[in-house]
Amino acid sequence: MAADSKQTEQFKKMTETPIPKLIISLSIPTVINMLVTNIYNLVDTAFVGRLGNSASGAVGIVFGYMAIVQAVGFMFGQGGGSIASRLLGAKNAGKASETASTAFFFAMGAGGLIAILSFIFLDPLIMALGSTVTIAPYARQYITYVLIATPFMTASFTMNNVLRYEGKAAIGMIGLLTGSILNMIGDPILMFGLKMGVAGAGLSTCISQITSFFILLSMFLRGRTTCRLSVNNVQPGNDLLLRICAAGLPSLLRQGLGSIATIILNSNAGVYGDEAVAAMSIVSRISFFIFSVALGVGQGFQPVSAFNYGAGKYDRVKKGFNFTLAIGEVMMGIAIIAMFIHSGNVIGMFRDDPRVIEIGTRALRLNLAALLFLPLSMVTEMLFQSTGHSAGASILSSLRSGIFFIPALIILSRLRGLSGIQEAQPLAYVLTFFPSLAFCIWLMKKISSAENQ
Repeated sequence: MAADSKQTEQFKKMTETPIPKLIISLSIPTVINMLVTNIYNLVDTAFVGRLGNSASGAVGIVFGYMAIVQAVGFMFGQGGGSIASRLLGAKNAGKASETASTAFFFAMGAGGLIAILSFIFLDPLIMALGSTVTIAPYARQYITYVLIATPFMTASFTMNNVLRYEGKAAIGMIGLLTGSILNMIGDPILMFGLKMGVAGAGLSTCISQITSFFILLSMFLRGRTTCRLSVNNVQPGNDLLLRICAAGLPSLLRQGLGSIATIILNSNAGVYGDEAVAAMSIVSRISFFIFSVALGVGQGFQPVSAFNYGAGKYDRVKKGFNFTLAIGEVMMGIAIIAMFIHSGNVIGMFRDDPRVIEIGTRALRLNLAALLFLPLSMVTEMLFQSTGHSAGASILSSLRSGIFFIPALIILSRLRGLSGIQEAQPLAYVLTFFPSLAFCIWLMKKISSAENQ
C-alpha cells in the first residue's frame, strides 16, 4: 500500500504541478549536476594543462572515447527511461520496471564488451581517436584507467536517466555529484601529490565513476525509486530491447557522431601541432559548459514531456516545450555575453601558451555566437525522443554533430586550413536550426490534433 501511495503521489506531481514550477524543480538537480561535471572537466583540463601541450591534447583524445561510452549509456538510459516514463504515465509500473532492468543490465554488458575490445586494440584505438605521436603516450596512461571504469560508466548513465525520467533527478544528482567532487579532489592529490602525472587523472576518473555507480545502484536497491532493478525483470526474449534501442538511438547518434566528430577534429587540428589540438579541446569543453545550462533545463523537460504524453495530457507537453525553449535562450544568452567579452582570458586559464590562446580565442568566439541557435534544436530533439517519435529524433540528432558538422569540417579544413577548422562547428549549429524549426512545427501540429480528438 505504501508503494501504491508513493506512485499515486508521483503521478499527481507529474501531471498536475504547474509546468514552470515542475520543470524548474526537475531542472535544478540536472543543471547542478551538469555544471559540476563540466566544472570538473574544465578543472581536469586545467590541471593536465600544467603538464604541457601534449598532455593537454591527451585530455581531448580520451574525451572522444568517453563520449562513445556515454553514447552507449545514454542509448539504454534515454531509451529505457523515456519508455518507462510513458508507462508510468499510463500507470503501468510493472512494465516500467521490466524496461529499466533490461536497459540497466544490457548497458553494463555493453560497457564490459567495449572495455575488453578497447584493451585488446589499445594502441590502434588511441591513434584512431586522433592522437599524434607525441600525445599518444599521455593518452595511453590516461585511458587505461578509464577503460577499467567503462562498464560502471555505461550503467551509471543508464540509471541516472531512468531516475530523471521518473521525475527523481535529485536522487540521481547525489550519485553523479559525489563522483564529480571526488574527482576534483583526487586530481591534484594523485597527479601532483603522488606524482602520477596524467595517469593520476585517469585513476581519479576511474575511482569517481565506480563510486557514482554504487551510490546510484543503492537508490534502486533501497526502494527509493518507482522502477525496480532485478535480473528477473529482464525481458530479452520479446521486442523490449529493440524498442529501448530504437528509443535511445537518437542519443547514441548524437553522442556517437559527436565522438566521431571529435576524432576528426583532433586529426585535422593535429596537422597544425599539439597547440591546435589543445586549443580546440579547451574550446569544446568551454562551449559544452555553457550549453550544459540549457541542456540541464532540457533534461528537466524530458520527464515532464514523456510522463504527460503517456497520460494523454498534451497541453502540458506543449506548455513545457515553450517554457523550456524560452528559459534556455535567456540563460544561454547571459552566459554567452559574459564569456565572449573575456574569451582570451578564459582560454589562458587552461593553457598559458600564446599560440593556444590565439587559436582558442577565435574558435571560442565563433562558437559562442552560434550557440544561440542551439536551444530550439535541442528542445525539439528532446520533444521527439520523449514522446516516442524515434525516427524524427534520430534525424535531428544526426544533424549537429554529423550530417552538417563532419562535411563542414572536412571541406573547410581543406579550403581554409586552421580557420576552417575553427569555423566548422559554428556553421553546423546555424544550419541545424532550420530543419529543427520545420520538425518542431510538424510535431506541434500533430500534438494539437491529438489534443482535439
